Amino acid sequence: MNLLLRRFWPHEKATQGVLYIDGATECFTLEDPVREVEGQPVETWKIAGDTAIPVGTYQVVIDWSNRFQRELPRLVEVPGFTGIRIHPGNTAFDTHGCILVGEIRATEITLGTSKLAFDTLFPKIHAAIAKGETVTIAVQKVNEAPDDAWPGG
Repeated sequence: MNLLLRRFWPHEKATQGVLYIDGATECFTLEDPVREVEGQPVETWKIAGDTAIPVGTYQVVIDWSNRFQRELPRLVEVPGFTGIRIHPGNTAFDTHGCILVGEIRATEITLGTSKLAFDTLFPKIHAAIAKGETVTIAVQKVNEAPDDAWPGG
């Protein structure tokens, strides 16, 4: 399974985008602000707990989250980051470097119906892994939002 996170709507407090599964639109995303400086080491631009992860492709596994007390998807080997999860959350304050999912872009820094979006996404990731598939997520740099960036659009 190939997940693609396309970042479209940067803001000083958060970055929103769209998540795709194998080319099909899945939901919106919310991350911390993108601070990455291409070609520079992570430690030169990262603000702990308030920075989106670097552009790249990462394997996704499901394991236990002590913070959330449940199994959640986790991105593996993200340079300069640990414990990066895909999970529900509605505001930029919920991210801490993680990727939040939601069905609605409520404001520039919030998502709506996050739990519903996660409850749709998580079983798909879980099923792929259970079948022995490798799940990856490609995180892109900020792009200009095309007309078809909106889920269902």
